[in-house]
Amino acid sequence: MKVKRLVAGAMVFASAALLAACGSKSSSSSSETFNRMEKDVISTMDNAHITDVISGQAAVDTGDGLYRYKGKKLEPAVATKVVKPTNNGLTYTFNLRKTKWSNGDPVTAKDFVFAWKRAADPKTKSEYAYLFSGIKNADDITAGKKAASTLGVKAEGDYKLVVTMDRPVPYFSTMMVNPVFFPLNQKTVDKYGKKFGTQSKYLVFNGPFKLTNWNGTGNSWDEVKNTSYWNAKQVKLDKIHVQVVKDSNTAANLFATKKLDDAVLTGEIAKQHAKDKDYVGDKQGRTTYLDMNEEKVPDFKNLKLRQAVAMAINRDEFANKVIGDGSFGISTITPENSGSNPKTGEDFSKEAAKESKTVQTYDLKKAKQLWAEGLKEAGKSGEDVTLTTDDTDVAKKSAEYLQSALEQLPGMKVSISSVPFKTRIQRSLDGSAQFILSGWQGDFPDPISFLDLYTTGNTYNFSHWSNKQYDDLIKASKGTDANSETKRYDDLLKAQELLSKESPVATLYQTVQGHLRNPKLKGATFSPANMYNFVGAYMAK
Repeated sequence: MKVKRLVAGAMVFASAALLAACGSKSSSSSSETFNRMEKDVISTMDNAHITDVISGQAAVDTGDGLYRYKGKKLEPAVATKVVKPTNNGLTYTFNLRKTKWSNGDPVTAKDFVFAWKRAADPKTKSEYAYLFSGIKNADDITAGKKAASTLGVKAEGDYKLVVTMDRPVPYFSTMMVNPVFFPLNQKTVDKYGKKFGTQSKYLVFNGPFKLTNWNGTGNSWDEVKNTSYWNAKQVKLDKIHVQVVKDSNTAANLFATKKLDDAVLTGEIAKQHAKDKDYVGDKQGRTTYLDMNEEKVPDFKNLKLRQAVAMAINRDEFANKVIGDGSFGISTITPENSGSNPKTGEDFSKEAAKESKTVQTYDLKKAKQLWAEGLKEAGKSGEDVTLTTDDTDVAKKSAEYLQSALEQLPGMKVSISSVPFKTRIQRSLDGSAQFILSGWQGDFPDPISFLDLYTTGNTYNFSHWSNKQYDDLIKASKGTDANSETKRYDDLLKAQELLSKESPVATLYQTVQGHLRNPKLKGATFSPANMYNFVGAYMAK
């Protein structure tokens, strides 16, 4: 998710390692609080519009879908068990637990039906409506050809949910952990209208915690234990207090003074603390890359200019010197551990990189040659572009590095616009940004979660690149080849290789997030969907 991802199958793309050894059972006191940080504010708590990992984590903490990850294992949540599809992969039947919302209302199959139809409805303008593709009529609904009421999901009584598919979707089960598939209490949504999801007082919850003290813009919020949660006995923490800390040095100081139990570090501060006993590196299914918006800079429809940008950046140096937290340079937008060859077991990203490295690898001499040829073909002597980034410390330093690297190309002038996260996202979505320092955290553990982004017309195709061959490969992986593991893998591999060679984005690095973490935290896990699960977590004495 990144702007989500928000992320299938048995293929795991985060390490899903335990945050801390599970240890013995909690010896919880009368009140247990875990103090953690985020690097920016919650953007929204409307599940239909959650696209970033910060809002996504809050949604996972306070909501529950059909399933929930515990470590690497996908376990039933509101559903009573993890089900296999019938009818050649075209029918899913979920029996639901009898659970409650925090306002006392029962959580029923109708709450899922309402939420899914609402998100798929073009009127809602959900950024993740495309994830419903594969469910009966979803594509026609999002295209405005059919009413949202025709979506292939129905309630049979209060506690049975039946989903009918247009085609098999191999990663369907793991998508269910994405908040866009969580249920919604229609009474609450209707009552608050546009206010829904904007402040904690306009929300109800069916997850392990309830969001409190969030006014929509504040730099801190609380998540308190939800006694109405179906698995409340396993929720050991009474409260998770979250505060926004954008600066790594400040984060380290707050950890040292015990005001944070978990501090996220980047850059030089991460390097300084890398050998500390409390330092932990969480390898994430997330890549960072540079989008080149062809609509705002038409010259970047020229392949040579795009490839020159991709070759002008030393990814390893960037990851080591600027990021410095263990993150590493990568030549594919798809991260390592997002999938594997069904015949050989080789990692998807590493296999694709054998071809993509010819372009998405530092070669300044070749970059300058391609740049000169591309400018000549475009009839230009140079390019003047603005790079839009977040206003965090690491984003600013990243922008400065990229500015220096790209201005080695003769006639290239890069200006930097550092803006709040929400502004960067908005400029990306509305297409007003020229160059964008983007990132994507998979919505489910499968290469398609990344490769789907660059199909023609996708909401997150910030480069506005279009390629029929690429679209056809992605379409085949979802259609004619969906039930063939080998053919589907080959489609996705070819698509990744094509994306790398065409270079609508310049890949940069895969994230290993550095933390200083209180060793007293036990029982929490990190999922293949890149989210923490605090059910069962506690602070040891």
